[in-house]
Amino acid sequence: MMEKTVLKDHDQYPSKDVIFSTIGDKKLLWTKFFEYIHTRHPGFSEEWRYYKDGHNWLMKVTLKTKTIFWLSLIENGFRITFYFSDKAEEAILDSEVSDELKKQFKEGKHYGKIRGLTIPFTDELAIDYAKILIAIRLKK
Repeated sequence: MMEKTVLKDHDQYPSKDVIFSTIGDKKLLWTKFFEYIHTRHPGFSEEWRYYKDGHNWLMKVTLKTKTIFWLSLIENGFRITFYFSDKAEEAILDSEVSDELKKQFKEGKHYGKIRGLTIPFTDELAIDYAKILIAIRLKK
């Protein structure tokens, strides 16, 4: 079951202090993940926006006009969600991501022609899986 997102207050911008107080002991994972992003993908842009439909703050990470993934904070952690079209299915199923993530994608709900794939950052493997899915997202 997915944990609920936090940062519901429109007036509480997700500054580093707010982020780190929210994600708790996942700060090291956050730091490692964003060091990777900033080093390997310097063209990525990060933008926090408050979305009224979901009543929470989300970070949208893009490369030019292409959305790479969405990031949301959860209690004591964070997660990222990718949206892929069906043509990415083979690449995802042939990748080194966990069987659980493959199943999540294969059985995921379609939103038009896309499906979501969410990685909760619980340990270092999440960074490895995110790297794989970023590479697939950049190709598809």
